[in-house]
Amino acid sequence: MGYLKTADEKKQLCFTYLAFMLNGVLALSIGSLLPFIREAKGLNYAFAGLIVSLHSVGNLVSSFASGTLAVFLGRKKSILLFNACYAIAYVMILYGNGNLMLALAFLMTGLARGASSNFGNYTVNSIAPGRAGFLNALHAMFSIGAFSFPILLTMLTRTNADGWVYACYFMIAMGVLSWILYFMVPISEPATKKSEKKNDTSVGFFREPLFYLSTFTLFFYLCAEQGVIGWLITYFVDTGLLSDALSQLMASVLWVMILAGRLTAAALSGKMRKEKLLLAMGVGFVGFFFWLLFSKSTVPIVIGIMGFGYSMAGIYPTTVSFCGGLIQKYSMAWSFILTLASLGSILMPMIIGRIAESVGIQWGIRSIIVVVLIDLLLIVALQFYIRRHQEEFAA
Repeated sequence: MGYLKTADEKKQLCFTYLAFMLNGVLALSIGSLLPFIREAKGLNYAFAGLIVSLHSVGNLVSSFASGTLAVFLGRKKSILLFNACYAIAYVMILYGNGNLMLALAFLMTGLARGASSNFGNYTVNSIAPGRAGFLNALHAMFSIGAFSFPILLTMLTRTNADGWVYACYFMIAMGVLSWILYFMVPISEPATKKSEKKNDTSVGFFREPLFYLSTFTLFFYLCAEQGVIGWLITYFVDTGLLSDALSQLMASVLWVMILAGRLTAAALSGKMRKEKLLLAMGVGFVGFFFWLLFSKSTVPIVIGIMGFGYSMAGIYPTTVSFCGGLIQKYSMAWSFILTLASLGSILMPMIIGRIAESVGIQWGIRSIIVVVLIDLLLIVALQFYIRRHQEEFAA
């Protein structure tokens, strides 16, 4: 952390990293817990799908609202307000009665997740603007959390399916701990407010080509990411390409490779130009998706999963790192970037589901081909833009 100049900046980074790891645990636990919640609460598949969508809706809403509210309340009060939703939501999941209470709980987990994502990316970009390594390390922490919870849940439910209840108690504790970490983050609110007030009414970023290139690159990336993460296991099982157990194992393999990819991207971002690194990841992202899609046996599928997860891992944080100047110049820019990009993670799983229902899961998954190709074109366009404006992106 030699780049950071003050002790407060180092504390900010450490506490934000730890809180973001817990965000990975708390946010990604939703998918792992869903089968147990559905069984315990007697939910049908339609309602289960609805509450997962409500999690994504909450994520989208707070991605924008938390950044906007920070302009008026200050960043610390804003994140503390939204992050409290995590612990409350898991209490509601355990003790709430009725579908409405459960739906509200899932919405609240999304509200907390979006606010944590907004805060983490904004904070790292503010104290280390343009430093892709710091952002890749931030998202690596999220991957650690995302990979850890399924292991814990498997241990708790291995001999007793009711062990998911103890996992929820653990989630409540982690929600409280994450709130404490955000409470301890050293933020100078008066200085932050003064800086934000200067630009709080400015939407000049709408005139910046970089805003559109970055936002749409993130949009189509999230389309592909959520499409694959949400539907790949179903694709393997329904097509008979892999057994149920091996299909579940592929989810863990994917997150391990995402973690490895983010750590690699963090290391390489200080040794090579970020735009070249982004292009290399984009090519691998597309290439390994095609490999994965047309693999019909176990070994090629495993290679495809590993390559896809490894290649995709650094695309999001590296793209975000190019927005450091915009985020510093316009206080509302990050909220708009994150909100518009997040629409991709909501829309694509629904589109895949509709296509799969009409013509089969194979064609649903194949629809992702369109978005990965568009994303690669946007990455190429972003690279050309950065080369023409080198002085703005000097590391």
